[in-house]
Amino acid sequence: MPTALSEIADRLIAAYDDAVTLAPITAARPAFSVDEAYAVLEEIEARRRAAGWRPLGRKIGFTNRTLWDRYGVWQPMWAHVWDRTVHIAEQGRARLALRPFVQPRLEPEVVFKLKAPLAISPADINNDPVAVLESVEWIAAGFEIVQSHFPDWRFTAADCTAAFGLHGALVVGTPLPVTDANRSVIAETLPVFTASLSRGGKLVERGSGANVLDSPVLALVHLARVLCGQPQFPPLAAGEIVTTGTLTDAWPVEPGETWSSDYGDLGLEGLTLVFT
Repeated sequence: MPTALSEIADRLIAAYDDAVTLAPITAARPAFSVDEAYAVLEEIEARRRAAGWRPLGRKIGFTNRTLWDRYGVWQPMWAHVWDRTVHIAEQGRARLALRPFVQPRLEPEVVFKLKAPLAISPADINNDPVAVLESVEWIAAGFEIVQSHFPDWRFTAADCTAAFGLHGALVVGTPLPVTDANRSVIAETLPVFTASLSRGGKLVERGSGANVLDSPVLALVHLARVLCGQPQFPPLAAGEIVTTGTLTDAWPVEPGETWSSDYGDLGLEGLTLVFT
């Protein structure tokens, strides 16, 4: 990696580990590109593995097109999620300390666990949701905690891609197995269901599955296609969990708050998350 990009990785890791902000990369390097951002992310993730972090899957960000204008980002991105960032809720409930995060926000998402690779080449990737779900073991409700190390959540696509894809933590709810009996119904419901997000028992926002690249399962297809053009990263594999992007806006969170989700007709058990 060129020295300049390695130095960017140094700064981003320090900001993450110390829970502090820093100026956007593009403030000093206006031409910093998304391709360079993924090179920085590759370096960061190699260092994390060397330090004992174990990747468990991926997060896809900015799949909700309704948010693109607000954040000035007009394309999705992805990054790994890790054994140190993924938390499994017990009976749909979890607690999470916010101290490690910078400007944290909460996103209700649909999480997939793969039982088989989605594709081995672009030509093999099928847009048929039922066919895609044949590679999925289960789906679940998820809360991703995203964070911005850039002040006031102002950045470019390249900035936030390099900065861990904005990933802070992922809380995964109770899995719903995908079977021959329910696969078609899940495929039909994913683009049309409405999720509800509440804070302290009061409704904050509702969001449709169609917000996420027309369906969360199509967000999964999008990631598989992107990875086909990124040979420096491993393709999606059996056993990975993939969280597909927020169904609503990303909402700021504070210690002492309790947030909950409901997934309506999709039939997933929602999550309740207490922040400390």
